[in-house]
Amino acid sequence: MSVGELVRAGEETPMRVRIAAWLGARSPEALRISLGMILVMFGNLKFVPGASPAEALVMRTVDLLTFGLIGGRAAVVGTALVEVALGVILISGIALRAGLTLLLPVLAGMMSPLVLFPADLFVNFRPTLEAQYIIKDVVFVAAAGVLIAHALGARMAVPTSRRL
Repeated sequence: MSVGELVRAGEETPMRVRIAAWLGARSPEALRISLGMILVMFGNLKFVPGASPAEALVMRTVDLLTFGLIGGRAAVVGTALVEVALGVILISGIALRAGLTLLLPVLAGMMSPLVLFPADLFVNFRPTLEAQYIIKDVVFVAAAGVLIAHALGARMAVPTSRRL
């Protein structure tokens, strides 16, 4: 069967149904693991002083969000610990519901500099590199939505016939 036969619009073939079923069954797990790997990778950078391009922004953000209680290097290491722990939970699938519950406030914190420091993140209405680093987290929010829905029992359905 050629690729053209697999993607021809409006036709359901046994191969297309099998591929759709396979992707529907495995995509949420692949999404969960890949999101976990990204969190572990970015979190580990924060353990090494100067290695993360977001280090100064993390310090400022955590300092402001905690009303000055946590700042400086402690803010960066604390963020690193949370990101790595959450990444390990997502990769392993252990304590997944707790991890997904933690994911939402973590993502809100990751994106909060867009609201807290807009003048620093947008110069002449153009996003700085730091802003672009944060804006990519919109994809994380969408991924979190898929993972939470899946953890709550939602599943993709493979139609046996297509109605247009």
